[in-house]
Amino acid sequence: MAPLTLGTAGHIDHGKTALVRALTGVDTDRLPEEQERGISIALGYAPLTLPSGRRLSVVDVPGHERFVRTMVAGATGIDLYLMTVAADDGVMPQTIEHATVLAALGVDTGVVAITKSDLADPARARSEAAELLPAAEAIAVSVKTGDGLDELRTALERAATQVSGRADQPGGLRLHVDRVFSIRGAGTVVTGTLWSGAAGRGDEVTVLPAGRRARVRGVEVHDEPVERAVAGQRVALNLAGLARDEVARGDVIVAGEDVQPSYRVDAALQLEERPSRIAVHHGTRESPARLVELGGRYFQLRLEQPIVPLRGDRLVIRSLSPPDTLGGGVVLDPAPPRHGPSRDLLARLARLERGEPDAEPAAPAPVAPLAAPEAPPLDAAALAVEERLRAAGHEPPPDDELDPAALQALRAHGRAIRLGRDRHIHPDALAAVQARVEAIAARDGEITLAGLRDELGTSRRFAQALLEALDAARVTLRVGDARVLRRRAAG
Repeated sequence: MAPLTLGTAGHIDHGKTALVRALTGVDTDRLPEEQERGISIALGYAPLTLPSGRRLSVVDVPGHERFVRTMVAGATGIDLYLMTVAADDGVMPQTIEHATVLAALGVDTGVVAITKSDLADPARARSEAAELLPAAEAIAVSVKTGDGLDELRTALERAATQVSGRADQPGGLRLHVDRVFSIRGAGTVVTGTLWSGAAGRGDEVTVLPAGRRARVRGVEVHDEPVERAVAGQRVALNLAGLARDEVARGDVIVAGEDVQPSYRVDAALQLEERPSRIAVHHGTRESPARLVELGGRYFQLRLEQPIVPLRGDRLVIRSLSPPDTLGGGVVLDPAPPRHGPSRDLLARLARLERGEPDAEPAAPAPVAPLAAPEAPPLDAAALAVEERLRAAGHEPPPDDELDPAALQALRAHGRAIRLGRDRHIHPDALAAVQARVEAIAARDGEITLAGLRDELGTSRRFAQALLEALDAARVTLRVGDARVLRRRAAG
């Protein structure tokens, strides 16, 4: 049975860590701050033994929206998921965002645990979970009473049999570092999920992107020394010849020369929105990037910090402000030249996406750019929603008061712009706010949140969301508690 890694997912306070403790006997909240506050902040790890004796590596992730970046870092190496949905809450915002992250990573096998089933009838939560994750088996459980835990273990066993694992897949050692620490007398230790290959004592490795060399002094899997670990396992490597400050979370431990750092990748992406500047999550590393459309679902990502990709790797794409998961996709070319769209390029990327060999050189300079597919015309419902957004000005209604299909159509036409986590604003309204912000900042040298609130006669919440939207559009730049105009906006 191939080694597999199971990742938790779910909204804050839906019982992920308590459930892992009940299943494994391990409290993954190891930090004093986590124990004091009663919430997960960092990634936690534990081994889970299933009824057959098979052992899974468990990565327990935080559920708070402030720690989605940490959740993504933990989820990038998992093979299947355990989603928690509390019976007394049902599906919540981070349930949905975590499901979006899993979909972006291509993790489509897992189980839903309807937690706190001793507090409320699990029927509603089960129904909502089935709508969000229709392929997942749902088991009602209670950590307090122990009900459903054996059924959950059996369901996880069934899910594990549907996943092939990574151990037999080709490729050399590649481990994305999610934790670094020192042990007196032993030196530097890194941990992570082994994406490919195997790691054994005496192996010579390289730390990318810096290119530092090291030797594997020792290998552990869940605190147990082993001679060799294989892909799909949670692994700790004791590295000789490397100081603690020479490796960090987000680095990649590799053996061999087939993988190199890259500032550009061509990728096939499924995105809810297409802002020009985004955050790219790959492995445990995050980098701001420019999103360059190549046509259809194909994009070039021009990164501000290098990642260490291979063809076929999964990416998660998030907006920078406000932070939100937009979707994700797969790397097609891990080191392309800088280019724009062309017919030849699109044909090549389509072949790569189908898994065909890359028999051609990298795409040449762009020729005959292709226009992006036209969005379908707006229907009466979409026009009605647009009129409502236009009339609402800088205080638009929440999304749940609007027709979702109409809102999606407006976004596709550029006639609705995300404002905060749960609203959209008409571009004309945002442009009017931008004009007032630019006038005040040009006059006073800056604009504060309170200043915009008073200028518009609105609430602090709307003023903050509007300023964050202008930050994301690179009109303003936050400096301390104020905003100043970026050079482009100023002249």
